[in-house]
Amino acid sequence: MAAKAFGIVTSTPRRVNVYGLQDYRPAGAFTFIGKFRVIDFPISNFSNSGIKNIQVYLNKHPKALTDHLGTGRSYNLNSKRDRLQLFYCNHHMENEVYNTDVSDYLDNLHHLEDLPQEYVIIAPCYMVYKQDFSTLLDDHILSGADITMLYHRVNNARDHFLNCRVMGVDQDQMVTSLEINRGNRQNQCVFMDTYILKKSLFIDLVQRTAKYSSTYSLSQMLSVLIKREEYEIRGVQHKGFFASVDDLQSYYESNLSLLDPKNARDLFQDGWWIYTRTTDSNPSRIYDTATVKNSMIANGCQVEGTVENSVVGRAVHIGKGAVVRNCVILDHARIGDGVTLDSQIVDKYAQIIRTKEIIGTPGQPGYVHRADRL
Repeated sequence: MAAKAFGIVTSTPRRVNVYGLQDYRPAGAFTFIGKFRVIDFPISNFSNSGIKNIQVYLNKHPKALTDHLGTGRSYNLNSKRDRLQLFYCNHHMENEVYNTDVSDYLDNLHHLEDLPQEYVIIAPCYMVYKQDFSTLLDDHILSGADITMLYHRVNNARDHFLNCRVMGVDQDQMVTSLEINRGNRQNQCVFMDTYILKKSLFIDLVQRTAKYSSTYSLSQMLSVLIKREEYEIRGVQHKGFFASVDDLQSYYESNLSLLDPKNARDLFQDGWWIYTRTTDSNPSRIYDTATVKNSMIANGCQVEGTVENSVVGRAVHIGKGAVVRNCVILDHARIGDGVTLDSQIVDKYAQIIRTKEIIGTPGQPGYVHRADRL
């Protein structure tokens, strides 16, 4: 069944606002657990599901993703038979309100119309999860529903997932509402920005949304149509690890949550590979003066100090007597001798040498900007 569908990875939606990190790259290009980019997960889901025709929509700072994705060869996509297409969309720089997924699709409507597949599966660039889309497509076709929407049940929605939409689902798994999470309930069904529908219906909805409002996204239009009960829209519950990287706190927490072996086993499974563009370098060197506990250390690092409960990216140097706790350190950062960091996100190429102590809390982590010298 997978051959009947093509995949779309959306551009970063307006409501996603990851302080600091987003100034330099789109959400899909964020480094994740030291080795991957966030976009590796939706593309790997498509590839593992046998969906080999994939469109990726890009808006601000596209270079970070175009360099990383390349031709798609890293994702087990054969350039002779399969296609990874990149579409750059940033048409209304003067007013961000016009930059929606619908305007992206309208700009590339002829590419969508020319595709031979009958169905489309849409997945977000900023969420991390594992999902077999071929099984989901089979279930969608058998159900007879017009649209299938994927959701994840959470019990912490009062202070998490506040940039996401939440769904109402009745006992027959039909979607009854779709709205922004306002933090008024702990238990919610978080919409994973993942849909399955026929290509013809998708194109019709895109054109209909554009006529309804120039500022509406597809999910906003669906919330209107759900109230009108115009379509049969079915919800399917996702199980397993799920993270929405939509603000700085969620980026920090989702990285550190994978230090828990249970979460890591849920996301990374034999036979369901998460592909990425490989970076060849020397193995990390852990010196005799170092102590490393409950941490992920990527390749090419030099660790002379103490690292606890942290994620450390590639080619990071942590000096003698330095202490790094509860931190996410991105590639090529340098932590000087005797520096203490707690609950910090340190962006790429930053050097913390002269400032000897930066302390935050897990509930409010600090952020060190890219290439800063502290």
